[in-house]
Amino acid sequence: MSRTKTVLACFLAGLLLLAIIVCAGAWYWSERPVAMADARIDYLVEPGSSPRQVARTLKASGMDLQEDAFVAMARILGQDTQIKAGAYEAEKGDSPRMLLDRMTAGDMRQSRLALIEGWTYQRIRQVLRDSPDVEQTLDDVDDDAILERLGADADAAEGLFYPDTYVFTPGTTDFDLLRRAYVAQNDVLEQAWEERDKDLPLRSAYDALILASIVEKETGHAQDRAKIAGVFMNRLRINMALQTDPTVIYGMGEAYQGRLRKKDLQQDTPWNTYTRPGLPPTPIASVSRASLDAVLHPESHDYLYFVSRGDGTSEFSTSLAAHNRAVSKFILGRNKQ
Repeated sequence: MSRTKTVLACFLAGLLLLAIIVCAGAWYWSERPVAMADARIDYLVEPGSSPRQVARTLKASGMDLQEDAFVAMARILGQDTQIKAGAYEAEKGDSPRMLLDRMTAGDMRQSRLALIEGWTYQRIRQVLRDSPDVEQTLDDVDDDAILERLGADADAAEGLFYPDTYVFTPGTTDFDLLRRAYVAQNDVLEQAWEERDKDLPLRSAYDALILASIVEKETGHAQDRAKIAGVFMNRLRINMALQTDPTVIYGMGEAYQGRLRKKDLQQDTPWNTYTRPGLPPTPIASVSRASLDAVLHPESHDYLYFVSRGDGTSEFSTSLAAHNRAVSKFILGRNKQ
């Protein structure tokens, strides 16, 4: 009997030792850095992926991972049903446990997309199309349908999307990013309009957005924004045509080849502010908060004209005669050099 107890005790001790060795080996494996083909590896976990499918994805992405061990680790830790779908980034030095923890926490790789002030809506759409991290869902959707989905009251998409840097998870759709930029623009415009100066010759926040887009394209020197906005306000108050080249260029579309001619200024389009009084029907570009603030808090002065000096700044004039002299000096003189 005593011998049987001794054998049993030795057997149990052996099992315990084996369990300790297995646990130690499992812990060592789970905490040891995974061998990787590259210093950084991007990979995508599809919705509904099991731990085994995830392990296969990791191996296919260039990680030397033991599939069965990964599955067992996920089950033992109770994380086998907590893995979140999305785009992830593995770095050299990551262990299997670190990879699993990152996926169960949903700590996904982040991408950035910059929308720049002064860009047209078409350029914004092209940037979205060119981003490899953006899921394309709008290729066959026209602008009217997009505006309807956004709940927009405007008849055109131009100027409705706020220029900013947007951080997003790869796989985010083009519509989701447009929606974020649309909501941001609405929020900025609503706040700015509420804080506007009184007695401005603008009927609505949308009018402010239109004029701010013109200021955005006309300003080469940030400090001139409010002064340029003041010129346009002075013109609107006396029903004087805005006569601004960027609106003409916008109305020309693809016909514009980098140079405005006299006949272009005379060619009527809804955006030609030489042939039509008042504001054009839509914005002509995306608008920064700075340009919007300049329009809603314009500088008070008597200037009716301005012309580029060629260094980004502008020369301002109160009379046509003074303006013509400035044009002769800064435009015609420069062209002769």
